[in-house]
Amino acid sequence: MAKPANMLVIVTEKLLLKKIVQIIDAAGATGYTVVDAGGKGSRNVRSSGQPSVSDTCSNIKIEVLTDNREMAIKISDEVAAQFFDDYSGIAYLCDAEVLSAHKFCGPEGC
Repeated sequence: MAKPANMLVIVTEKLLLKKIVQIIDAAGATGYTVVDAGGKGSRNVRSSGQPSVSDTCSNIKIEVLTDNREMAIKISDEVAAQFFDDYSGIAYLCDAEVLSAHKFCGPEGC
């Protein structure tokens, strides 16, 4: 059974990962996914995690599924306020359907 959800996507610099995860956890999200990312934006081209002298210069994409829009907005607002003036990054929100809803909803159900 599918369950509607919101997917918050944050693309930013890898060196921010631990701090952003703390914000996600503090907001009450139950999990997230992190993958290497690369591309081009207002702050020029970034590598996609290819070997370099330091991988702190690479980008990541963090995906967070939430069951309510308010939690996703809260996370996004906090990340943007703390980091996006000084570091490259973007956050966007997508509608999603969780197909393994029994895992998403937890033991108490949906």
